[in-house]
Amino acid sequence: MQKADLIIIGAGPAGYEAAVEAARGGMSVVVIEAAKPGGTCLNEGCIPTKCFCRHAEVLDDVRSAALYGVSTGPAQLDMAAVVARKDEVVARLVSGVEGLLKTPGITYVQGRARFVGPHVVAVEESSEQFEASNIMIATGSVTKYLPIEGAHLPGVVSSRELLNLTQVPRRLCVVGGGVIGLEFAGIFHTFGSEVTVVEFCKEILPNFDRDIAKRLRTSLKKRGIRFETQAAVTAITRDDDGQLRVAYDKGGKAGACEADCVLMAVGRAANTAGLGLDEAGIACTRRGITVDEHYCTNVPGVYAVGDVNGLCQLAHAATFQALHVLHHIRGEQDAIRLDIVPAAVFTSPEVAMVGFTEETCKERGIACRVLKSFYRANGKALAMNADEGLVKLLTDENDRILGAHILGAHASDLIHEVAVMMNLGVPAGRLRDVVHAHPTLSELLLHLA
Repeated sequence: MQKADLIIIGAGPAGYEAAVEAARGGMSVVVIEAAKPGGTCLNEGCIPTKCFCRHAEVLDDVRSAALYGVSTGPAQLDMAAVVARKDEVVARLVSGVEGLLKTPGITYVQGRARFVGPHVVAVEESSEQFEASNIMIATGSVTKYLPIEGAHLPGVVSSRELLNLTQVPRRLCVVGGGVIGLEFAGIFHTFGSEVTVVEFCKEILPNFDRDIAKRLRTSLKKRGIRFETQAAVTAITRDDDGQLRVAYDKGGKAGACEADCVLMAVGRAANTAGLGLDEAGIACTRRGITVDEHYCTNVPGVYAVGDVNGLCQLAHAATFQALHVLHHIRGEQDAIRLDIVPAAVFTSPEVAMVGFTEETCKERGIACRVLKSFYRANGKALAMNADEGLVKLLTDENDRILGAHILGAHASDLIHEVAVMMNLGVPAGRLRDVVHAHPTLSELLLHLA
């Protein structure tokens, strides 16, 4: 049995970042990964999806070239080339992570980890066992499937399979109007698919500001994407010709969506299967591994970070949870605010948020002031032909920023200016005293009223 200062199960964003930081600080680290370094985010999530988003953006730009006085021929998409470029980008980044895992002090092990005791982990593919007083579980999440007939039929895919299609489906039905579903709906609509989104909740993006979500749905609908909200999918069937039929109940009335491909995008579940949590006595619920404010499980010295604890399914949240755990292990204080985590949706237009929504404030009885500014009044937005959108800022009676919500071009970049202010406790009024370059989209934050 080999001993180490720290065992990390999972080499996704949380695992490899924490491993490098720990090793550089003098700790001996064992990292065990069952699949590929980089985790879901790098291999089949954030990064490949953003590659597809960029291809869709370029295609939209070419199609609107005449608006800018540029003459082009008909825009054509080579789906095989799209996938090839995505694979190239992913491969380069995976290679970079593999390089980081060669940092002195890190032992990288390929295989499935399983607890055989509270602080002992075995690798299933070998006879190796590792022991450490501190263990970090960072195994991420897996795709959820609805418990309905036909959920696993051929042609019903997860984001992983959709990212490897070499032909654009003529009709795509997206089951789920969350972040993953909407990004792919926008991408494949631009690629040429007829897209229908079927969402169980009253509005898309249920955890986002309702005003922003409604405006995004309206925008995507104008582009040609069909939405069926408050619709519960009841079954998926396939006819003799290979066509899929997604049946749903909407307010007691039966409806259906015909499709060549169905994307299952109803969320992700904590990846705990096969970890041997029972053998280690680690508490777990359907949501994920139970942790305290320092992401420690009920077993002292064993931590769970990222999607596997079910608290916040975002790669950057996982990374900073892991760094906080590392600080906690070393007895160090940090100023990481894991209650202030920006989130973005890479649709067109983009959506971004940080902090409370207006609905959350109402639920908690927090009086808030709503300040807005609109892209249509911003010079840079007009020059970009991106005048659709708004910035929405929520403040309390003391001018403390409670949250921010942005719909529009580069929302995913702009949100961080507000996130920094929230972390530093800067009142909203100070924005007006900060000189912003002109003309830029950042000036939207100067004209909130």
